[in-house]
Amino acid sequence: MTTVAAPSLPWGEVWGQDEAVETLRAAAADPGALAHAWLITGPPGSGRAPLARAFAAALIAGPDDEHGMRQVLAGTHPDLTALRTEGVIIRIEDARAMAARSYLAPSAGRYRVMLMEDADRMTERTSNVLLKALEEPPADTVWILCAPSDADLLPTIRSRVRVLRLREPEVEQVAALITARTGADPAVAEQAARHAQRHIGMAQRLATDEASRRRRDETLRAVLRVRGIADVVEVAGQIVQAATDDAKALTAERDESERASLLRTVGIPDGSKIPPAVRAQLSALEDEQKRRATRSLRDGLDRVLTDLQSLYRDVVMLQFRRDEGIINLELVDDLRALAAAWPAERTLTVLDHIAETREALEQNVQPTLALESLLVTVVSGRKP
Repeated sequence: MTTVAAPSLPWGEVWGQDEAVETLRAAAADPGALAHAWLITGPPGSGRAPLARAFAAALIAGPDDEHGMRQVLAGTHPDLTALRTEGVIIRIEDARAMAARSYLAPSAGRYRVMLMEDADRMTERTSNVLLKALEEPPADTVWILCAPSDADLLPTIRSRVRVLRLREPEVEQVAALITARTGADPAVAEQAARHAQRHIGMAQRLATDEASRRRRDETLRAVLRVRGIADVVEVAGQIVQAATDDAKALTAERDESERASLLRTVGIPDGSKIPPAVRAQLSALEDEQKRRATRSLRDGLDRVLTDLQSLYRDVVMLQFRRDEGIINLELVDDLRALAAAWPAERTLTVLDHIAETREALEQNVQPTLALESLLVTVVSGRKP
């Protein structure tokens, strides 16, 4: 039985990454072991961001400054500059502002730390903004970048950072953590960890949100029932609609809260006419919310495609007579039937098209058309 240790500052929210913690703890304690720029990589849900924030707290506050650590972990310390995006890309103006701020001396802590959680969302032009800041930072400035893989960044960025790769936890470990954090039934937590493919955040959502579990199951069963072009059109539309509804559910409440908070801040009562002086601020907020909604929809569609990859990955495993490690155990009878109905080459063609569809959606391809094309491959075994 995996146990979850009691939290300890600043590493208490980091889980299952003991080797990485020891590396960063040593670097924070010894200037001779400290690189001026770090890249923390690992699969989604591996804990890149909590580890980066803990490292920032250890660097800025030092071992005896508990108040300073809490400030950094809360994102309120003056020597921490953190940038993450809920949009499609990191905006170049945000990267420029971050690079400029990196040259300021620490005001209260031991170091100034520049933390970028979504470094893989930089375009080439934005990446070039950071190059000089990464190459020649002040002695008391440390950069921490996070990305799924070092391959997600330009070689010029990779050459200027020390890469720390995180390990991927086991299903049983994620399930134990989810049960300890949320009180979820162990069987539900195990299923969620397996379906989320060990992504801690997604596993927690699946374990605590029955609607999310139901949507996932309905989507996979619908794809397994696709037999012809009429089914292709219907199921593709269902997937996009489900992802759209999910994205709206995730963002609508927050959007309204942000709008109300802005109006309260500037002293506009509910229902009152918006004066011209405030319209620009409200418009800027709405633009940011639209970017976030676009990203949320793309992320939702990508989660669906990740689930489909797990489905056809299971089929390939069964076609090669490998029963261990099946992700979608609840569908195993259907998967066995599919594995017997067509050759492994056809399944691999479907998996290739799923990967291509994920890339296409990142390039702003129309989602319904991309999914229809994918489902045609599922039906026919050939790419359109």
